[in-house]
Amino acid sequence: MERLNKSEIIYKFIAYTLIGLFSLMALYPVVYAFSASISGKIPYETGKVILLPKEVSFKVYRLLYIDKLFWISYINTLYYTVYGTIWSMVISTCGAYALSKSRLLFRRKFNLFIVFTMWFSAGIIPSYLNYMGMAVNNRVGIIVAFGIQAYNIILLRNYFEGVPKEIEEAAIVDGANEFQIFTRIYLPMSKAALATVTLFYATSRWNGYFWSSRLLRDSSEQPLQVYMANKVDNYQKMFDGMPIDIPYAADSYIYAILVCSIIPVLLIYPYIQKYFAKGVNLGGVKG
Repeated sequence: MERLNKSEIIYKFIAYTLIGLFSLMALYPVVYAFSASISGKIPYETGKVILLPKEVSFKVYRLLYIDKLFWISYINTLYYTVYGTIWSMVISTCGAYALSKSRLLFRRKFNLFIVFTMWFSAGIIPSYLNYMGMAVNNRVGIIVAFGIQAYNIILLRNYFEGVPKEIEEAAIVDGANEFQIFTRIYLPMSKAALATVTLFYATSRWNGYFWSSRLLRDSSEQPLQVYMANKVDNYQKMFDGMPIDIPYAADSYIYAILVCSIIPVLLIYPYIQKYFAKGVNLGGVKG
């Protein structure tokens, strides 16, 4: 084994130390949120909960378990995330594949129109008026209306342009049609970019709050983020009528919702993150 010189040892020590510190900084809010959600009222309100929980109690999770609106909001979020991501990926991959072909008529103009939306935005009011016709209190409308992000289409287009043309030409010689080339060559060879863009869309859908809060006025159709924001805005009234000596703070309920909301992300992200850097780097080579 090749011996490391002194400068390499110092560099690795500093690098691993910084990475460790950054990891702890990223992990701390999650640990604190869970500790605060299961800590007693007095330790939390007196500032004794810093990292580990004090006077552990899971009563707020029992309250959350019997809260029907929480589960309705959770199911709504899953619905918007799963079907919204599928819809976004279908139209984004199809659009990116078409834009990656030099034989497409008016290709440059179409690309310019898409990139133009990244530079200039219509603004909140015109966007709201545009969405009113199809997305107000409409679950399907919310999915369809927010189906495309220009950056993701550009990312996929650049990746598709990097697929060797010789493979496509060989498939054409073998009698493959356009749909077969797209589904059997381009998509299987673009797993890294597809996983990356899927993560972008899924994260955007999962964390979607602003437009959902403005367009979905029925609480039975609102996602988890809107439900949690409403609880934060009214957290002081959450326990009105309950005994004063309840063993948990009102904030503990908010932290419990927060912990439950990030569980799917923590479970899924490790399986996708290995494609993340590769997909972004390879998809961002060409302009």
